[in-house]
Amino acid sequence: MKKILSAMRRAVTDFRMIEDGDKIAVGISGGKDSLVLFEALYLYSKFSPEKFTLLPININMGFKETSEEEMQRLRDYFAAREVRFIEEKTDIAEIIFDIRKESNPCSLCSKLRRGALCSIAKREGANKVALGHHADDVLETFLLSFMHEGRLSTLAPTSYLSNTETTVIRPLLYVDEKDIRGAARRLSLPVVFNPCPADKHTRREYMKQLVESIRAEIPDVRKSMISAITHPERYNLWKK
Repeated sequence: MKKILSAMRRAVTDFRMIEDGDKIAVGISGGKDSLVLFEALYLYSKFSPEKFTLLPININMGFKETSEEEMQRLRDYFAAREVRFIEEKTDIAEIIFDIRKESNPCSLCSKLRRGALCSIAKREGANKVALGHHADDVLETFLLSFMHEGRLSTLAPTSYLSNTETTVIRPLLYVDEKDIRGAARRLSLPVVFNPCPADKHTRREYMKQLVESIRAEIPDVRKSMISAITHPERYNLWKK
């Protein structure tokens, strides 16, 4: 975790993500990213110069296939750390797949889950919401915006949502997905299987595979692309 903590601390410092007295709601999907995020923030809170508290929140999508045994392991994980854990049941899965029958559900799903998460965070008195997006997500979002929307845009390190008066932060933006995967495995974190039918069949997954295929010819392409995104002094775009 040392490498992850170091990268997270840089992101927190660079973008002033955490301030003294913050109550941070951590979005817990049950996946490796959100669990490593919580573990890193939990460890960081022990030595951080800023004093803050954590509130893990799980937005239950309503998938009937979700394992109750795995969810109990997740509850036990937070109980062992003496941290209150909120589970909020929703009908998001039914809305997306049964009612609307979305062919590309990820964008709407993300908006609904984030909206629910921020609303609960406000209800519980949290002023910030931490999400587990990492460096690979930054790159894939950039490519999605570039190729599908004709925009040069990606995930913001911090963003203020005026409707819920919460600030979204992404402390893992400097962390590689492979390091998160390794940490989750070494720490035996209680990852919950994702039963979403769209998992691994999305445009984002295509971008991930596209980058991997380019790496076969250009080994350092991922590093170069991430560097281009995170160093604004390297921008050289047209201006009218």
